[in-house]
Amino acid sequence: MKLPIYQLDAFTNQRFGGNPAAVVILTNWLPDSTLQAIAQENNLSETAFIVARSDDFELRWFTPLVEIDLCGHATLASAFVLFTHGYTTQSQVVFHYKDGTLTVKQEGDLLVMDFPARLALPIACAAKLVEALGALPEQVLQARDLLVIFATQDQIQQLQPDFTAIAKLDVFAIIVSAPGTDCDFVSRFFAPRAGITEDPVTGSAHCTLVPYWSERLNKKKLHARQLSQRQGELFCEDAGERVMIAGRVVEYLHGHIYL
Repeated sequence: MKLPIYQLDAFTNQRFGGNPAAVVILTNWLPDSTLQAIAQENNLSETAFIVARSDDFELRWFTPLVEIDLCGHATLASAFVLFTHGYTTQSQVVFHYKDGTLTVKQEGDLLVMDFPARLALPIACAAKLVEALGALPEQVLQARDLLVIFATQDQIQQLQPDFTAIAKLDVFAIIVSAPGTDCDFVSRFFAPRAGITEDPVTGSAHCTLVPYWSERLNKKKLHARQLSQRQGELFCEDAGERVMIAGRVVEYLHGHIYL
């Protein structure tokens, strides 16, 4: 069996920036063990798998260790592949995933994703969290992930987390965030329990970040940066129960998997 595979850098306009994702095109779903093995072999933060269904597409995402419930950068990369390599002639694609439907449309050189908002609620700051991050935050909130707010961009850049300690916390991932110096807000994302110590750029985290910063800054349209080593840029909009997350994609490679 020969499967088309693409590797792309998402949320960037520069190759070797943003977040790399693999996209694999299937005609039908393979066993989960095979999908997981492919993701492990790729050893990227996420591998997306796509199956065409009439005019729409089914979409799933795997880290090297587990299947995850939502992934932004690999969805952006998947849409880029469909638009660029002739898998669709439409200007918008519809993805069906475990929890519903996602759409991605073209707007100039940007791809705009329509994602569910994930509102975070304030919680107490645990001593183990402070110890794991090595710094005391201003505020802690929880949605699927912990959202940990600091005062300045410098604090976000200077964090040196203890990933072993983070992996012991009862949470999928930790988002750290602060106001930006040349954008509305900045963030970093740590998910060692999912096999990702630090994710370069995390679209799904912005399902939580956008509602928080929209309310705090009293603005609907937001410009965001993720401050990983590779860095990434996102253009977001708070739409109530949904968030719009836009970015650019650069293709790195195209080949085949042999099974």
